[in-house]
Formats: sequence, C-alpha cells, structure tokens
Amino acid sequence: MIDHTHETSATSWVEMGSGRTDFPIQNLPWGVCRKYGIVVAIGEQAVVLREAISRGRLQFADDITSALTQDSLNSFMALGHEVWTLVRHELFALLSGTPCPEVLCSISDLQLMLPAAIGDYTDFYAARNHATNVGKMFRPDGDPLMPNYLHLPVGYHGRASSVVVSGTEIRRPNGQLKPDDSAPIFAPCKLLDYELEFGAFIGTGNKMGNRVPMDDAMEHIFGIVILNDWSARDIQKWEYQPLGPFNAKNFASSISPWIVTIDALAPFRQAGPARLDGDPDVLEYLLPITHDVLDVSCCVSISSEKMRGENLPAMQLTTSSLNNLTWSFAQMLAHHTSTGCPMNSGDLIGSGTISGETKDSRGCLLEFTWRGTEPIDMPDGTQRRFLQDGDELTIKAWCESESAARIGFGACSGIILPAN
Repeated sequence: MIDHTHETSATSWVEMGSGRTDFPIQNLPWGVCRKYGIVVAIGEQAVVLREAISRGRLQFADDITSALTQDSLNSFMALGHEVWTLVRHELFALLSGTPCPEVLCSISDLQLMLPAAIGDYTDFYAARNHATNVGKMFRPDGDPLMPNYLHLPVGYHGRASSVVVSGTEIRRPNGQLKPDDSAPIFAPCKLLDYELEFGAFIGTGNKMGNRVPMDDAMEHIFGIVILNDWSARDIQKWEYQPLGPFNAKNFASSISPWIVTIDALAPFRQAGPARLDGDPDVLEYLLPITHDVLDVSCCVSISSEKMRGENLPAMQLTTSSLNNLTWSFAQMLAHHTSTGCPMNSGDLIGSGTISGETKDSRGCLLEFTWRGTEPIDMPDGTQRRFLQDGDELTIKAWCESESAARIGFGACSGIILPAN
C-alpha cells in the first residue's frame, strides 16, 4: 500500500538520505552486519537497530524488540506484514524527525552478511524469453518451450548452503564433463556463466498441508534482492537429464546484502504478468488478483583483471527489467505451496534468468554469445564467450518513475577464482 513513507517530497536529516541515491528515506532496506546485527540503510549510513532501541529512539513491544536485536532477520520476518509496516513507519519518523546521529554508522564500515538464515532455496525458470532462447539453442527443430511452460512456473530445488553475500569470491568448479570426441572426464568447468536474477525472501510461511493463495501471496514476501545464480554450462549439459540441474548449479549463488521490502516497492507494483495471444488460460489457483509485477530495472557489467589493473571502467553487457518475467513471485509462491509444501521465514525463491526480447537484454552469456558463437570484444583486447578467471561480474538494480522517488538495490558482485 502506498502511504506517507513514499511521498516524493519526504526528506531526511541524514546526509544523502534524500534525492537520487539508492537508499533514500523512501527505501529503508534491511541488512545484517557482523558487528552490530540488524541495520537499515539510509543514504551512505545505516541505522543500528540495537543502538536505536537501547537509546529509546525506537520503542516497540517485547516480541518486536527481541526480533530486531538478533543477528538475522528471520524472527522479524516471521512477525508478519503488519509488523513490518509498523516498524517501517517508526523508522521513517525517526529519520525525518529530530536528528539523532548517534544511532547511525557508515555503510562503508560494515561487514555485511547474509541478511537471513536461508533454510531452503528454490530457483525458478520464469522468463519466457530466456526459456525460448535456450530452447532454440538446444532443440532447434522443435518447440523451444516445453509443453508445461505456459501452464505453471517451472522450478528446481537449489542449494541453500552455497548462497553467499555479494563480494564473496567465486571458485571455478570442477565437474564431470563430456567432450564431443571422448568419454566423460573430470576437469575444471570451461563454460562458466552468470545468470541475472532476483530473489524473494519469504517473510511468513505456511503450515505443512496448507496453501498460500494468490490473493495473499505478496503478504508472505518480505522483500527482494539481486541474485546471480552462477552456472557451469558444460557440467549442466552432461548431467541435467533426466532430473534437471544438480552440480552445475550447487557451487555458488550470490545475493545483494540489502533486502528491499515489498512495502518500499509499492509504487512500482503493476498488474500482470501479461499473457500473449494464443497462450493457454492460467488455472484459477494461479490467476493474478493483486498487482504482483515489480517494475525493477537492472544492468550487468563485466571487468577483467587486466581492466581493473589499468583502471578501465567495467563494460556493460545487459540492461533488463524484472517485469520481463512470465510468472510473478506471487505465482511462484502459490504454485510452490499448492501441494501443501511448507515455506519458512528466510526461505529464498529465485526468479530464474531474466531476459528481454533484444540481444542487449539477455540475462546470461549462454544467450548473449549464443553458446559461444558470438564472442564479446572486451576493452582490454580479449574476447569472452564465457567467464574467465579474474573476471568480476556486477549486477545493479533500481526502480524509478515520474510519480515516485527512485530507490535502489545496491549491487551484487563476485570475482572468479581459478579452480582448485
């Protein structure tokens, strides 16, 4: 719901807490740092919740206070949407009222961690353009989309233990590969890729045997992060049939450290997702009821080790939007729980690779270089078909419109290290 915390005229006493910044007072994203626990970003500063509460600048009921003074967001997420909104309003009042700089610390001094303990991670395959491009590459003589694709959100269960926060170095994986001209071998991945995605953190879950219906699904989602689902394409090619991704996807997934809440995203919610002429009707349990599409812009850039050594700027690869999804996060959650599967606070669901219709909106190198047949010319004179050791991949995201203040997600980045 859009309320006073979204007003474009709202300002904060915090320097850089208003205007064109990722973290203006209209945003207030949540994170966790090693020294102070739970923090909320404002400009280039962060509110330390423990400090604000201990000094009496924020006052809540005991259960809320207990949740806000822990070392992860799980307990706070579990309190539900009404509490999230209440605390947002109190933070807004704090940061727009009488200055109290003693509750702040500089973001640059924080060692940010995963914002929640992730119990389970499910990654979807929810962008039609990505699925179509992959289908054309691997099934050139058939329908690029599988028969079920437009009937349900396709997904697989990922590995929560290898979800890491932005800035974590990514080790090139080893795996079983199948060269075209020989028997399988065990060797370092040669076709390492990124995937431009977003992740939704589950706030309140559901009991085993119960479903989350579409009209309530967005109320269960605490917020959104950038997600990069690193992928080993040559391992994936050999292993994925008949049960889908396994080792090709389990070695690392990076997320941005700040969770942008569904409340903060209220001005950027739209109806949809749109269906195309000829698409089958959506079954009733997946029919959109509320405005579930999130209009989030994003871009991907790459820099080689040589480029960074020569102080060359990163090269932009892709610009895209979260509204390119064919299935919304609400539909993913409704389908995931349709069997009665229980979701818990802190669970993470990924969107799948987000690609648009044009080449410069493709969300991974597999698509962008069309299986390596269209290499990218880098500013340092080298080419890229897939990621090389020393490459740094960065995803940034933001929302903006004429009627709302711009808000950002920060960045999600990782540098590739050689295989062990």
